[in-house]
Amino acid sequence: MKLPKWLLLSIAVPVLWGLWGALTEIPEKWLNPSFPPTLGYAVWSLTMIPVTAIALHKIGWKMSFTLRSAFYGCAVGFSGAAGQLILFWVLQQGPAYLIFPIVCLSPAVTIVLSFAILRERTYPLALSGILLSLPAIFLVSLQPPSGSPVHGTVWLVGAIAIFFLWGLQAYFMKSSANAIRAEELFVYMTATGLALSPVALAMGPGLHAGSAIGFGLTFAIQSLNAVGCLLFVYAVRFGKAIVVVPMVNGLFPMVTIVVSLLIYREIPSKYNSAGMALALVAVLFMAFDEVRHGPAESA
Repeated sequence: MKLPKWLLLSIAVPVLWGLWGALTEIPEKWLNPSFPPTLGYAVWSLTMIPVTAIALHKIGWKMSFTLRSAFYGCAVGFSGAAGQLILFWVLQQGPAYLIFPIVCLSPAVTIVLSFAILRERTYPLALSGILLSLPAIFLVSLQPPSGSPVHGTVWLVGAIAIFFLWGLQAYFMKSSANAIRAEELFVYMTATGLALSPVALAMGPGLHAGSAIGFGLTFAIQSLNAVGCLLFVYAVRFGKAIVVVPMVNGLFPMVTIVVSLLIYREIPSKYNSAGMALALVAVLFMAFDEVRHGPAESA
């Protein structure tokens, strides 16, 4: 049986993002404080440029500018990039072990909006997988308590904001299908990411002598995320957002955990292990039921 494009992409994206998640802290650990995470954001925005060139080449370097396309492009771009910037800030204010489980549940926003507004529907077994994916994502994203500083509850407001921003971003990726091509959408994502880079740099401690040393390594690592971003847009466009988004968000933390186990010998907690098992069941349910019924694919 030939696997549909959306499923192949929904597997490729978590592999790329999972590798990125496991490797992204290496420059900061090796070069800290000469390579702060905010500088990593700036490098990430640069890695989007060559990927954008590939996307533009695919459509013959032609962009169609309309008010609707600009709205959707900016909505997707700024919701994703703004979420990244807020994440840098809230991780300095609150505990990561509480922030990430909140943020990673953003697929719930996409699911609700896609079901209510786009009228996306799925089948009973796949629906069971979607429902199972949410506790699975929560469990795989749990981190052990650490000495992260806690300053009031403003970090909670920031985490909730990211939760809604990233959920909205995936929804807009799907709802914009009739207004803007996937490749054009990615151009806007790149432009907004670059536009917010000065803000990211201003949030950090600035450049240091060792910054240039980690640039090449960081560029290679962040490129995994950039390529994954483009493939994610395609996956959402080819498949159903209510299926693709929880599938991707359930699988990529699993890849990060497995790669971290191999590289750093970090043993997953019992909660992470339970989440991984639950995520696998959820993904199998969603993939099997959707493939069995053969949903139509569109660009």
